Amino acid sequence: MTEKERVIKAIKFDNPNHIPIYFCNRDHERGDIMAYGLSLEDNNISEWGYTWTRLNDGTMGQPEKPIIKDWSDLDGYCFPQLNRARRMKDLEEFKKRAGSRYLLASMGISGFNIYMFIRGFQNAMLDFVDQTSGSIELMDGIFSFESELIEFAAEVGFDGVHFADDWGTQEGLIISPALWRKIFKNRYKRQFDHAHNLGLDVWFHCCGNITSIVPDFHEIGVDVMNISQPNVVDIGRVGKLLKGKQCFMMPISYQTVSISGTPEDIKAETRHLFTELGTENGGFIGYVEDYSCMGMSEENFEACVAGFRELM
Repeated sequence: MTEKERVIKAIKFDNPNHIPIYFCNRDHERGDIMAYGLSLEDNNISEWGYTWTRLNDGTMGQPEKPIIKDWSDLDGYCFPQLNRARRMKDLEEFKKRAGSRYLLASMGISGFNIYMFIRGFQNAMLDFVDQTSGSIELMDGIFSFESELIEFAAEVGFDGVHFADDWGTQEGLIISPALWRKIFKNRYKRQFDHAHNLGLDVWFHCCGNITSIVPDFHEIGVDVMNISQPNVVDIGRVGKLLKGKQCFMMPISYQTVSISGTPEDIKAETRHLFTELGTENGGFIGYVEDYSCMGMSEENFEACVAGFRELM
């Protein structure tokens, strides 16, 4: 069984021979999945136009300021271009390194988060209530460009496409579930349907407490749901609703166990997550990320790997 076959079997509940693992930010070749970034950036300026402020501490940083402060700025705004040559620049070398692994096209930060970075958090929250013509134009422009990236990913031979849109705070959604369903659910569904029609699996990453909308993501076609902060999500509730139906990609909490726990704690947590969300037939993928910038030791990093390796 190749790595790609193992991942597909996990997604389809078709008896993989062991749990696939995705290594996010180092040791990629140790895993079953290799991700290739589709987003472009020049000197900390995103292709969407906002500038990142970054510290030398291993964290991702944050945008400096909104670039469409009022809707008069939208008239001169230029949406990104596909720019195939730049996006393909390292693709052949990537495929050689990936070998028989599952190829995942990463959109990077996507959708709602792009909108928020362009408009700023406060403006975005007001926009979602008001839903002006400018707000709709900007949002649909973002989702339209992402549809082009989905087509590109399918054309150049990826197996799946990965979205990263953080909807949760520590306590719940940033906006109400009802407003999320009104504004975003169908937009996501159109994206996911488009990906499926092109033969791509849909992977969705989301931070925060998103307990209330995980079933919605399953309903609209997410193949692999990456619950990035399992310590704040009601995993038991999610499991009762979706175990055996939805494939999950799970980390060990980077706020709690993987940082301050022992290797034995970490292995116990991998077993707990698998018991709540996975099955012996599949539906579970391990996620390993180096959180040394948050205090993770090398011993705990390797314990996360070992915990997932020992599940099946």
